[in-house]
Amino acid sequence: MSALFGGSGRSDQGSIGGMDDLSAAQAFAPSRRRWLAGAGCAAVAGVAGLHAGRARAAGLVRVALVIGNAAYPSSPLRNPLNDAKAMAELLESLGFEVVLAADAGRAQMLAALAQAAAALHGRQGVGLLYYAGHGLQIDWRNYMLPVDIRIETAADVPRQGVDVQQVLTAFQRAGVRTNILVLDACRDNPFGAGGPRGLAPMDAPPGTFFAYATAPGNVAEDGTAAEGNGLYTRYLLQEMKKPEARIEDVFKRVRLQVRLATQGRQIPWESTSLEEDFVFASGEAVAAPNARQRLREFDEQRTTWARLRETGRAEELAAFIARDPQGPFVELAQFALDRVAPQALRPQLPAALAALASRPPPGPGQDRYRVGDTWTMAWTDHLRGDQRELRPYRVSAIEGMRVLVNDGRVVMDQMGNVIENELGRRDPGILMVPAELSVGRRWHSAYYSHPLSGGAPSRVLVDHRVEALEDVELPLGRFRAWRIGMTGSLLRASDGADLRATMWVDAATLWPLRTVRHFTRMHRDIVEMKSTEELVAWQRAPR
Repeated sequence: MSALFGGSGRSDQGSIGGMDDLSAAQAFAPSRRRWLAGAGCAAVAGVAGLHAGRARAAGLVRVALVIGNAAYPSSPLRNPLNDAKAMAELLESLGFEVVLAADAGRAQMLAALAQAAAALHGRQGVGLLYYAGHGLQIDWRNYMLPVDIRIETAADVPRQGVDVQQVLTAFQRAGVRTNILVLDACRDNPFGAGGPRGLAPMDAPPGTFFAYATAPGNVAEDGTAAEGNGLYTRYLLQEMKKPEARIEDVFKRVRLQVRLATQGRQIPWESTSLEEDFVFASGEAVAAPNARQRLREFDEQRTTWARLRETGRAEELAAFIARDPQGPFVELAQFALDRVAPQALRPQLPAALAALASRPPPGPGQDRYRVGDTWTMAWTDHLRGDQRELRPYRVSAIEGMRVLVNDGRVVMDQMGNVIENELGRRDPGILMVPAELSVGRRWHSAYYSHPLSGGAPSRVLVDHRVEALEDVELPLGRFRAWRIGMTGSLLRASDGADLRATMWVDAATLWPLRTVRHFTRMHRDIVEMKSTEELVAWQRAPR
């Protein structure tokens, strides 16, 4: 590949969230926490710390619906009740208004949902669901199971369970600004209802963050009675307590800790469409670092990454990622971690990729290129009369992570990152496709660009986001592809350029299919590059 930058089932939903503002205020007036267990309700006094006070002073409305179900007659669980109580106490101390339902039947779960939605109604707040208990998927929908459920066939689940989508719909009708849904509900299915194990993947709608205790289609560990909490929730509680911890950082760190603790048998999963970083402790959005801060982070981490790239062990790589989960080297470190400590599970593909189930795309850390792979890209320069140039490529050798193309004239790695080509050398490389992809996923990258001409190097900062999973038409035919939007800056000694690009990546191979670039001189209306590059031929070596 040439360089990316620098050249080359409905259920009782109608009554939820429909209360007016006065009713909502009255419903929540007695206490900051409501407890629902069986048929009874009792008010419990709330606790507010420093950050809770800051959140209330800022007028931030944050309501959490916390459900813990353990007392299933036929298949009881050890820790969900402890998990839910601990989560409720923590969220309350952070300034959330909490509705807690313990060992709840379906009627109590729906009542708790209605109460949380009423507290949120019309207040443009943050709605959070935390659920611990049995959960399962039927026909690509996820259900939380009440303790009074009696399943004989799969058809009983939609009637007796509570659809996770129902919670999201209630929050959305209440006018919630940010939705956070955390499901520690991926225990094995003991009810014989059929269908895949665990929970189905869900794409997060705008303003939503989904988190599962383990990857879709897999099961999570409940933890021992002596530990007091499930494995996932134990680490989640630890991370949420940290001041100024951003939501994506929290869950990335939890994922790393659970992965190491289980030797890859359990790997938490997230899907997000949040446009800003949410901080649990304060409820406030965090401003993104400016270019100067990002360049300083890049320089500080560059030496460490150069060492880890060659000698890193799993524990070192995980610690490096945890220190700055949104840093410029994280995707490279994650891919390296997946190679030295391969995942012991494979996530269930989303429904939009079900056709790939028999021949799934390369897993995290797996090789994407082999000797003998060939492809041809058509480069169109729109600044020169739509001049079109065909550029053929062939993988001639592989040396560890290094992929030598066209007898070494182009050097990539197994992620497809361009390290060297006819225009120069990049350190650490132009990030093409990250370790994993899902709609809404965001990441950051940075690199030095050293021109072969010997001129002054430039530094490049790029923000990436997966915008969609869609079909794209190419001369080769139709492909299901991830669409990735990129914005960034190229910083030279005397000036710079603003970078915009969109790339489509084949969901089956994780190879780039098409890239559209538009670069303009910084602070001046001068277009430096306007081009389209797309795949017109390929032949992949046998896998």
